[in-house]
Parts: sequence; C-alpha cells; structure tokens
Amino acid sequence: MRSRLAKLVLRLSGWTAVGEVPRTGVLVGAPHTSNWDFVMMLLIMWRGGVTPRVLIKKELFRGPLGWLLTRLGGLPVDRANPGSVVRELMREARSGEPFLLILAAEGTRKKGEYWKSGFWRIGRSAKLPIVLAFIDGPSRTAGFGPTMMATADVVADMDKVREFYRDKRGIHPERRTEPLLREELTAGGGS
Repeated sequence: MRSRLAKLVLRLSGWTAVGEVPRTGVLVGAPHTSNWDFVMMLLIMWRGGVTPRVLIKKELFRGPLGWLLTRLGGLPVDRANPGSVVRELMREARSGEPFLLILAAEGTRKKGEYWKSGFWRIGRSAKLPIVLAFIDGPSRTAGFGPTMMATADVVADMDKVREFYRDKRGIHPERRTEPLLREELTAGGGS
C-alpha cells in the first residue's frame, strides 16, 4: 500500500526517483535544505518497500507529532548528548537484520560551516555501507547514488562524497552546506 501511495504522490508532484532503494546501510540525506526533505526521502524509500530509521531532534517528538514521527521510523536524538541513541543504533546495525539509517549530514536545514560526521563514523564503526542519497530541486530528481565503505582516510572518503554531491542543490539551493567535515578542517584537508 505504501509503495503504491508513494509512486502516485511522486508522479503527481512531478518528481522523479532514481536508483535502487538499499536494504542495509547508513544513508546520507543531502542536501538538507527543507522540511520537505524528510517527506521526500520517506516517499522514495516507501516506493522501494523500505521503512528506514531516521534521527530527528528530540524537540519535535512532543505531542501528536511525536507519535507520527515514531511510526514513520523517527528516533529522537538529544543533540547535546547523542551517545545513548548512537550506541543503541550500533547494536541494531550489528544484529545481522536489514538496517537502514538516514542521517541528514548537515544536521540542520540552515546553511552551515560543515557536515556532521555521524554518517561516516557510524558506517565505519558498524562496517555498514554508506549510501549517498540526494534531493535536487532544480531537476526535481531525488534518489540514490553510489555506495561506499568508510576507510581510515576521512579526507579521501569525503573527496568521493564531494564529487557526487557537486551538482546536487536541494530544494532551497541557497541553504546548501558544502560537504566538508570538521575532522577535515582540523586535519588540514578538504577541497
């Protein structure tokens, strides 16, 4: 049912979904420039018959919205203390069951200085593939690009990520944050 609904909504809204929906991995959702990004990624995942886990700031889980977000795969995160939810996710990821976690690399819909490194750290620690997913408003296209395994070289890994996201703009291109991790800044790397 969800799959048919998702296909219908995407078709009626004029968006094109590309790529195969993965079953396991850490999915980088970028550029994250709008509240609609969450809805778009859910539709694309449902189109492929998958309900992912999504980290969302805990403040949004108040009242009836909390119930809805939980039903849609949302996991509340205390951004000041994310350790406990990350540990639980690592246990889930290592269970051997299909596991797909969506993370907004920017961590916010506003333009920032750098991406959050959680997707890279979780992918590397759990030995899960990192799936590059995107939303590109100007072309009205969203979906999945390449999959990669994190290595010990964050700068080299992020060079691959930057190349993929080079032409992806998001729904509000002016809010797009360039794919650069704080770790790269301190290591002297980046483009």
